Formats: sequence, structure tokens, C-alpha cells
Amino acid sequence: MTQSKVGNGRWLRIMPIAFIMYTFAYIDRNNIGFGFAGMQKDLGFSAAYSGLAGGIFFIGFLVFQVHGGIWARKYGARKVITICLVIWSVFAFLTGTVHNIAELLAVRFILGMVEGIVWPASLILISNWFPQKERARATAYFMLGTPISAIIMSPISGYLLDHTSWRVMFFIEAIPPLAWALLWWFGISDKPSLAKWISKEEKDYIETSLASENSSANVSKNGFLVALKDRNVMVLSFSGFFGIMGLYGLGLWLPTVVKTITHGSNTMVGLISALPWISAMIGSIVISHLSDRTGNHKGFYALICTSGTIFLLVATFAGTIHPYVAIIALICLNLSFAKNAPFWAIPTAVLSRDMLPNSIGIINGIGNLGGFLAHTFLVC
Repeated sequence: MTQSKVGNGRWLRIMPIAFIMYTFAYIDRNNIGFGFAGMQKDLGFSAAYSGLAGGIFFIGFLVFQVHGGIWARKYGARKVITICLVIWSVFAFLTGTVHNIAELLAVRFILGMVEGIVWPASLILISNWFPQKERARATAYFMLGTPISAIIMSPISGYLLDHTSWRVMFFIEAIPPLAWALLWWFGISDKPSLAKWISKEEKDYIETSLASENSSANVSKNGFLVALKDRNVMVLSFSGFFGIMGLYGLGLWLPTVVKTITHGSNTMVGLISALPWISAMIGSIVISHLSDRTGNHKGFYALICTSGTIFLLVATFAGTIHPYVAIIALICLNLSFAKNAPFWAIPTAVLSRDMLPNSIGIINGIGNLGGFLAHTFLVC
């Protein structure tokens, strides 16, 4: 049976709920970039400690990377992510209550621990619902939560800072994931066999496709040490490390960079900071379709990384000397966010389903060390 005849229930049910969930995750992850100025003033710490506060999130993020995928496989992504939604909402709210740098570091570390479970668990969910030939698009639509969160968060956070305080900003932006936990629990099914809302034709198509892919996978062992020694896992891990260093370095410090270049109000900074993420959203949609259509995930990933490096160099050298050039370069640079769609389609293509929980945790864990370095050391 062809894909066109089986229906699109998985696209219309799973993807919108997962996409919005991940949007909330990135809002609570990156809004600290808008709060830095007020926090430094009220709590009395330097920009170096701001970098540490941003970076320690990724140390926490490492703790349960492998466990997140294993728990999702054992208990189901539905249950695991519901619990995470509740806990991360609580600690996102607590960010607005801190009174010193020690409390801020503790809250951000725990927030990172909880959100670190969500990504591998989400990839397990996607691998249960979308065959390989659909997976780059599914991953791209899921990860549109990142640019969408920035597009939403940037002007709202800027507006809240102009009219309230950084504490109120954290309080308000911590509420949505708590409410979304209910919809996630009642709206998500871990796999087609557990979904009452999916048609028999669509369920058979998914299960048959996944069974065929798993039988032809080129890796059969699933231990942690086996994954750690695997060449594909290591290449993907360190490629992700450098890619995430650039992405999060831009994401966290973009408001500060725009403020330095434009000297505008917080609201203006928020609006301008949203523009690069609009380009990221467009790039993700286009590249994911091309990547799935051609099957050349590696080629598209390499092309995007190369072009992103060029735009980063242009933005760096333009700086405040040529502010308009720098802003345009930043907008074009964020097209490189589209690399995530082909990148995360690669491990599900070259590794067996049994090996995915350990491998995804290792790849994402090592990769997010780049986020820690971008937040912590690049500010110094």
C-alpha cells in the first residue's frame, strides 16, 4: 500500500502536540538571555557568571541523556515527558524567585536535567511513528519549536521586561508547559498499536515500514559501551558538539548582540532578535523536504554547516562597524538551524532501533557540551 493511501493521522495528531511541547521547552531554556541585564543588576553578578548560569543548564542536560531514551523505551515517551513537563514548569517558575547566583545555578542545573530527558524521549517517539523516509521532515517539524519559541519569546520577553520585571517574565513564561502536560497525557500514544484514533491502513503502513527498516539495520548490539565505541556514534557526537556550540552561542547571546549593535529598547531588540529565527523556520521546512526527497541527509548537513560558517564570519567582522550587514548576516546564519533535520535522520538510518536509546543519549550529550562551552567560555 502506498503512503498516499494510508492517511495522515500521525502528522495531524502527533506532530502538533509534540511541536508545541518543544516550543515551550525552548522558551524556558533561552529566556534567561533576556533576563541577564536585570539579573546582573539585582543579584550583583558579572557577565562571566551570566555565561556560567546559561552554561550550567547543559551540564544538567548531560545527566539523563542516555537514561531519557531508555526510560522512554521502557515506560513510554507519553509518561516520561508528562512528568518532565510538570517538573520543568516548576523550576522555570523558580528561576524568577532566586536571590543570588548560587540559587540561580542550582535552578538552571535542575532545569537542564529535566529537559535533558525530553529530547531523547522525543526521538524515540518519532522513531515509533515515522518511517525513515519521513523522519527528516518529522524531526524538522518537531524542531520548529526552537525557532518558533524564539519568534514568540523574543518580542514577548522584551515587552514584559519593558513593562514589568525579569521575575515576572519567568513566572508568566513558566505556566504554559504545566497546562500542556494534560494535553500531552491524553493526546499522545507511544506507538500505533496503542492508538485508538489511527486507521488500520495507517497503522499497518507504519508497522510494516518500521519492521522492514529494523530487519535491515547494520547494527545489532545495543549496549552503552558498544554505542560509545561505534564510529558512527562518535562522528555524529563531535559533529553535533561543534554545531550546537554555534547554535546556542547565537541563541543565548543574540539579544545582547542586537542590543549592542542597535542600542534600541528591549521591545525593539526582541522584534529584531526574532528575525533570524524566522529564517531558521523557513530553512528547516525547505531543507527537510529536500533531504527526505533525495535521501542525501549527509550532503545537506555538510552544505548547511559550511554556509553557516561563512555567515558567522561575516557577522563577526561586520559587528558594530556595519550593523546592517551584521544583522543580515545573523539572519542568514540562522538558516543553518535547518541542519538539524538531516542530522537527526542520520542516526536512525545507520543504527538499529535497539541501539537508538543509548546512541541518541551519547550523541546529544556530547553535542550539548558545545552548548555549555558557548554559554560559559565564549563570554569571557
